[in-house]
Amino acid sequence: MSKVLYIKANAKPEGKSRTFKVSDNFVEKYKKAHPEDEITTLNLYKENIDFLPMGELDLILRPDMGRDRNHPILKYTYQFLEADKIIIAAPFWNLGFPAILKAYLDYITINGITFKYTEEGPVGLCSGKKAIHFVARGGNYSTEPYSSFEMGDRYLRTLLGFMGIQDFTTIAAEGLDVVGNDENAIVNDAIQRAEALVDKF
Repeated sequence: MSKVLYIKANAKPEGKSRTFKVSDNFVEKYKKAHPEDEITTLNLYKENIDFLPMGELDLILRPDMGRDRNHPILKYTYQFLEADKIIIAAPFWNLGFPAILKAYLDYITINGITFKYTEEGPVGLCSGKKAIHFVARGGNYSTEPYSSFEMGDRYLRTLLGFMGIQDFTTIAAEGLDVVGNDENAIVNDAIQRAEALVDKF
C-alpha cells in the first residue's frame, strides 16, 4: 500500500478549475487502479494555509528545539514526509503558481525533516518518492519564446529535487486562453496524457 498526498491549490469554485478537471480525473482513475492505496486530499484554501508566523520561526526552523508532530505547521511537514506519492494541482498564475502553495512549501521545507545540512551541503530526506504536477496555463510556456517566463513548475521541480524527489512529472494543459484554440480539446488531451500514467505512478 502506498500513501498518496493530493495537494490542491486553486481559489476557483468547484467545477471551475481547468487544472482540477485534469487532476481530479487522474485521481479517480488512480483510485480504481490502486484500490489498496490511501489517498489524502489537502485543499490548501480549505486548510487556510497562512504565511510562517514570526513568533514560531525558531521552533520550526531549528532542529535542536524539539519538534511536535501535531504542531499546526509541522503536522504538514510530517504528512508530506510520510507520503510515498505526491500529486500537486496548481494553475499557472502570474508566471508562477498561487501564493498559498508557496506558503505551504515553506511549511514543509524544514531542516532536519525533509532535508538536512551536512559538511558537504544540503541533502534531501525525501528520496524514493514520486511527484506529479498538474497545471493549466493560458499561454504556451513549455517552449520558446516564453518557456523562460515559466517559474512555477520549474520552482516545484527544483525544490522537490532539493528535498530528494527526482521522479517528477508534469502534465500541462496550455494555450487555453490563446484566441482560436479549442479549450475543451486541450483539456481532454491533458486528461488522456494523465490517464496514460495511472498504472506507472
